[in-house]
Amino acid sequence: MAQLGKVFLGPMIHSLSASELEILPFALLAIDNTGTIVTIVKNPEPGKTNETLTDLNISPDLVTIQHLARGQFLIPGFVDTHNHAPQWAQRGLGQGMHILDWLDTITFPNEARFQDPDYAQRIYASCVDGFLRQGITTASYYGSIHGEATKILADLCLKKGQRALVGKCNMTRNAPDYYRDGSVAESLRSTEDCIAYIKSIDPAGKLVRHVLTPRFAISCDPEVLQGLGQIARSNPDMPIQTHFNEAEQEMKATRELFPQFNNEADLYEHYGLLGQQSVLAHCCFMTDYQMSRLKELDCGVAHCPISNMTVGGGFMAAPIRDFMRRGIRVGLGTDSGGGFSSSILDAMRQAMIASHARELTSKGQDKGLSIDEVFYLATLGGADVCGLRGKVGNFAVGKEFDAIVVGTQGVQQGIMTMVEDGDTLRTVFEKFVMTGDDRNIIEVPFIEL
Repeated sequence: MAQLGKVFLGPMIHSLSASELEILPFALLAIDNTGTIVTIVKNPEPGKTNETLTDLNISPDLVTIQHLARGQFLIPGFVDTHNHAPQWAQRGLGQGMHILDWLDTITFPNEARFQDPDYAQRIYASCVDGFLRQGITTASYYGSIHGEATKILADLCLKKGQRALVGKCNMTRNAPDYYRDGSVAESLRSTEDCIAYIKSIDPAGKLVRHVLTPRFAISCDPEVLQGLGQIARSNPDMPIQTHFNEAEQEMKATRELFPQFNNEADLYEHYGLLGQQSVLAHCCFMTDYQMSRLKELDCGVAHCPISNMTVGGGFMAAPIRDFMRRGIRVGLGTDSGGGFSSSILDAMRQAMIASHARELTSKGQDKGLSIDEVFYLATLGGADVCGLRGKVGNFAVGKEFDAIVVGTQGVQQGIMTMVEDGDTLRTVFEKFVMTGDDRNIIEVPFIEL
């Protein structure tokens, strides 16, 4: 008989696609000793767990069985597709400012502090712990410009068990002298060094991988973008992340710096930074042409609805329905720092609000998002954007087990809407998504909170 690691028994919820949410009031999920899902049984016969396991060629004596208690259910871990780890300590500051003013006044002075490895260790440890506590088991992190601090962030993600894309931020111009790379050569050398280091600590990329991270075109000399494009071509599986059509102030500055390009899609494609591995944050203002290029190049979009409406300059409701209609991959990002909240649950709610605003301004053409859809964006959609759809995002057999246990009753209820007798699992799920918080994330299996 097969030797396995663990079996979960109880309610489970996951997305099969953007339009299909599977709600299982009672299921059995088995994980082997490598952390891989080997089977999921829907509606097994109650009270006959040992018999069911034996029928599956699993010895009950060789596994740990966890029965989910009343009011608990299992969901996939959340995926944060756009996150600035150095901004963990500045969340909530500068709300309402225009993006470039916010960077100069709030962000650059804060991120410059990560030159100190001790400071980086302290803030990043709190950052990773904080996101895991909120059920974010996968994150795409922008680091600071500092190579040593970026290595510390990668070390902490690996040590604490968070799956992460970690990138040293490239900045050689349009930033204060105290916070920019010393030169184009130094920027690229430090990037190559971080790539080599992250490969050395996790050679197979099981948990941590490097992501090329030009902050945006405004802060990068053309030679930096060209050099990063060369690195990308030499490493075709390496993720790339940047900000894209985030705000009108940013877009105007980009056009002035790169007058030879009519739009950011052509700019980044020219430098070899658009493709299947690209994670493009925000994408608030999109032409039909740029939509077509993102679809043809199979880029992913990190939708950050909170920061889009609080930092940047205006109520920017990105065209999420249009992205989904065109088959462009989309996930959610907290943009922690730019957004006031580090919670994916908050991002889900704000995504619904933004989409309903978009429905109004589009005169009904772009319909608002449903709870099922924003849950997909926070899990399987986000995994797809980060190049991890085949690994995590739902409970498909063969994927790595990546999940959180949600509690909704008694001391685990927090302040979410109370669960009443007769509530279906669907009803409890909706109450959690719309009113729950980190108090309802009671366990991230295999990770100590």
